[in-house]
Amino acid sequence: MIVQRRAVTAMLAAAVLLVTAGCSSDDGEDQAGGTPAPSSTSPGTSPSKETAEDAPPAKGSVKVVRTVAEGLNSPWGLAPLPEGGLLVSSRDEGTITLVDEKTGRKKQLGEVPGVSPAGEGGLLGIAISPDYASDHMIYAYFTSESDNRIVRMLYDPKKPSGEQLGAPDTILRGIPKGTNHNGGRLAFGPDKMLYATTGERYEGPLAQDKESLGGKILRMTPDGEPAPGNPFDDSPVYSYGHRNVQGVAWDAKQRLWASEFGQNTWDELNQIKPGGNYGWPDVEGKEGESGFIDPVAQWGVEEASPSGIAIAEGSVWMAGLRGKRLWRIPLKGTEVSADPQAFLTDEYGRLRTVVSAGGNKLWLTTSETDGRGTAESGDDKILELEVK
Repeated sequence: MIVQRRAVTAMLAAAVLLVTAGCSSDDGEDQAGGTPAPSSTSPGTSPSKETAEDAPPAKGSVKVVRTVAEGLNSPWGLAPLPEGGLLVSSRDEGTITLVDEKTGRKKQLGEVPGVSPAGEGGLLGIAISPDYASDHMIYAYFTSESDNRIVRMLYDPKKPSGEQLGAPDTILRGIPKGTNHNGGRLAFGPDKMLYATTGERYEGPLAQDKESLGGKILRMTPDGEPAPGNPFDDSPVYSYGHRNVQGVAWDAKQRLWASEFGQNTWDELNQIKPGGNYGWPDVEGKEGESGFIDPVAQWGVEEASPSGIAIAEGSVWMAGLRGKRLWRIPLKGTEVSADPQAFLTDEYGRLRTVVSAGGNKLWLTTSETDGRGTAESGDDKILELEVK
């Protein structure tokens, strides 16, 4: 029987954060923080026409349907295949594993060459080509000895287990690497362009330097070229002023949302606009300063340290590492329509990645074997959730 931590259901109340100083890591282990602040639109921002959309109920619910798989080592990226099965990247082993979502059986596809795991770096996000039916390409973001880079590999299921990944073709290199703050999430958007999140490797000014790939959300073609319509000429930079983004998702209106690690004070949920400056390192959280876009929601860092996000049933679902909980943030247009709610608090430990499984279901991965958790029997796991 799987050993579970004592379940605690936590409801969020608006409060004032008491800040203590400290230097944070990507996962927030050295962060200091307190209770979350109320959710609201950015100061001085007028409601958009999108707010006419119906809001989901103020209160939602989460049900853990089952444990899909267990015994995973440092799982980071999760990508469902069109034909069935879940691809899971191991940050520290540099491998990609196929998990049968019905039986939980695991089969290693292969090891990604060139991965150099250290600290929070290693094999991070993975994504499936929008033309997967014809090209069978898997995309991966990883830390090498010199940089962070994005590659694509042919997946050939007819080859023997462990040899099913082709040689990596690097489509983007030169993303700044560090012990921490490597970003790493990959996702294809509704426009079939590839989006990647990057960190500023503890060098805050990189986030404001539009010539640097650090501290950004990038948008590119499947070949790694700057995507048509990007806000800056001949550049993959889509938004900037980010400290370390690890979660991106699109809502029903194809608007992009992103979660971001704060430092000492606020973790953030942002609605991303092309060319937008999200403030780091000049501001953290909602400051209302001209020239910067404020987050739509913020949390004391002990409550979140957010990684992956997904959107289902009209809400953003945000996995918390240090917070050890799953946040529900109900949306109405580009605003948060009610106080966020916390679920699964301390029940499964650190939570890394959340992915839509269709309808009102989500896949959720734990992250207790990443060097900062307390691994128990069965860790790490993939859970199937029903949400509303």
